[in-house]
Amino acid sequence: MKAIVWGSTGSLPAPLTSDALRKKIVNAIIAAKGRKFPSRDSIERFVRDELPFTTTGTYNGNTSCVELRGGNEYVLLDAGSGLRDFGHYAFHNISMPAHFHIFFSHLHWDHIQGFPFFLPAFFKGNRIDFYGGHADIEKAITIQQQPPFFPVTFDYMQADKHFHHLQPGGSSTIAGYKVSVIEQNHPGVSYGYCFERDGKKIVYSTDSEHRDETEPSYDRLIEFSRDADLLIFDAQYSLLEAIGDKASWGHSSNVIGVEIAGKARAKHLCLFHSEHTHDDETLAKIYQGARQYASLSLQPDSFISKISMAYDGLEIDI
Repeated sequence: MKAIVWGSTGSLPAPLTSDALRKKIVNAIIAAKGRKFPSRDSIERFVRDELPFTTTGTYNGNTSCVELRGGNEYVLLDAGSGLRDFGHYAFHNISMPAHFHIFFSHLHWDHIQGFPFFLPAFFKGNRIDFYGGHADIEKAITIQQQPPFFPVTFDYMQADKHFHHLQPGGSSTIAGYKVSVIEQNHPGVSYGYCFERDGKKIVYSTDSEHRDETEPSYDRLIEFSRDADLLIFDAQYSLLEAIGDKASWGHSSNVIGVEIAGKARAKHLCLFHSEHTHDDETLAKIYQGARQYASLSLQPDSFISKISMAYDGLEIDI
């Protein structure tokens, strides 16, 4: 079982610009100055092993979409623009017809905007089940595909489509997982999910604000994430941003993510939903800040063995 990130950015897609790409190329050339590369393999090793991720990759890209892979059916967490890339992967690599399950944290546009471009939805015989704590998921998905917003209506899609309302505090068996739901602190309310199967536990908690341990949501998420193998956590901001100008915007910080994961005894913390206005160097500092804070603050009995910063294409083995 693994989690695959298809979209990791918050608020809106943030593709790499030409200027940013040129800077990365310049940095790579500077780092290679004086080096000789006798073969393509030696170049690839240099890029893979010696250059930092801020030079060879990028953190920002598509908006939220995470795949849980490991069964015969396909589980997607949110339908941001990353769902388009997953759909293209599925079209070329998955035997059709297939069964897809899409869970929505909430219905803000960056979490639903990929669905109109989801290729499997256009083919008869595929089945798509939608889940969420909001009662109006079908309305939201349908409206964004009505004129003047989009030229192809939701009904034109030929896949068999079904909607399910999940209640916070309850649990259901879906696609072989025991799925639990928690209500979260976000404008318009968002929902977090816990997926359990074969002794493994994955928690997806994005678009949720946790400012300090005095708030009920703080302890609620700790209990919800207890002993998780993977906690995917909204860390859109640095701590300074989260307690400053962007307080009450509905997002959390890298530092709070470390605290909650540590107290929950989660094994792997993945910082998710990155700020779309941050460049890779800033996001790398937020990532390193989380790792440094963990090394200084976690108790000896903390189970955190790894902290990751999400990016499109990241694969996490569970």
